Amino acid sequence: MQGWVSVLFALIVTVLAGCGGGSGTSGSAHSQQTTAVNVQPLTVGQGPGSAVNVLLTSVTVCVPGSSDCATVDHIQVDTGSSGLRIMASQLPPTMVLPQQTDVGGNYAIAECAQFADGYAWGPVKIADVKIAGEEAAALPVQVIGDAAFATIPDNCSSYGPAENDVTSFGANGVLGVGQFLQDCGSVCATYAANGFYYPCPVSGGCLTTSLSDVLGTAQQVANPVARFANDNNGVIIELPPITSAGAVAVNGSLVFGIGTETNNGLGNARVFTTTAAQGTLITTYNNQTFHYSLLDSGSSTYFFSDANIPVCAQTDPYAPGFYCPTTTKNLAAVIRGTNGVSAALNFSVANAHDLVVTYPDHWVFNNLGAPTGAGGSDIFIWGLPAFFGHSVFNAIEGRDTSAGPGPFIAF
Repeated sequence: MQGWVSVLFALIVTVLAGCGGGSGTSGSAHSQQTTAVNVQPLTVGQGPGSAVNVLLTSVTVCVPGSSDCATVDHIQVDTGSSGLRIMASQLPPTMVLPQQTDVGGNYAIAECAQFADGYAWGPVKIADVKIAGEEAAALPVQVIGDAAFATIPDNCSSYGPAENDVTSFGANGVLGVGQFLQDCGSVCATYAANGFYYPCPVSGGCLTTSLSDVLGTAQQVANPVARFANDNNGVIIELPPITSAGAVAVNGSLVFGIGTETNNGLGNARVFTTTAAQGTLITTYNNQTFHYSLLDSGSSTYFFSDANIPVCAQTDPYAPGFYCPTTTKNLAAVIRGTNGVSAALNFSVANAHDLVVTYPDHWVFNNLGAPTGAGGSDIFIWGLPAFFGHSVFNAIEGRDTSAGPGPFIAF
């Protein structure tokens, strides 16, 4: 394993800015019927950017209403964001997706997707998106790194390093199957200087600030699941348990719908409702309350602050900035939903450097942790390690389920 890098907080900045608009048993024992119309195969393994714990699948993108389609693999699956983003380099050069425009049709729309450690820039296009046997027709998606939108507004590039190619992004794109209908919602439709969406005149270049009067929620990058004809109220991430030594790769399933088919019922899963604006829970750990907490399959580790756990040096060639305790820490925390439902979770954080050196062919681990860094003292992210051995439900805002409307998570 060379130059081990962590997958970033996938769109954490977006979610926690309000622009989304262990032990324990799993919920239902869902069979991984990868032939079912609502089940898409998943793989956790080595990502294109040589990153660990990347949850990957494939999606098919088509010019709307046509058979001009391309299937793109190594798309990261992210419960912490909403919307499909795909690298321009992974689409056929002959494929021409229609450009999304503002409500009056006067401007092309581009987006600056903000991450914890950088940004991804590109236009919003329209595509038919097919996953398993489901389809979201005429879906707004972001195409990252489109050469026709090479000029990046300063307001966007100031967010940090560019992640506009496969290597820096760590995947060929990201499939956001989070709790919200769009990736920004009413915030971007109301506030002009939202920092996410930019109108681009046909004469060239994009305005340095977005304009709320040209952008509605319908023009924003949208959650594909919410646009399915059926099975459109949420998803389930199903991953098997793994040992503390990790694995080379792991297979699982992305199941669409909650309680809509015989294979996606809640069963005995506990439901934790989340905040309407941000989709967050509360986590209590080490006598500290973290008010901004979520289960995020797009984050490669447990992200939380604990000054008592040693951290690997940023110059470490294998695990820069990860927790590196002398011996594995067996830890406990409590999560609580806005409905008052709580659960105690046990989890482990091992020495990341030692794991990589001892198991150089392994790309999947359930015991990686890292500090949230500056400004993250009130954030606790249950990343992909928390998903192994569970069926994790993610319900979309306003969509009915047998447990009531989303947003909520359950396991």
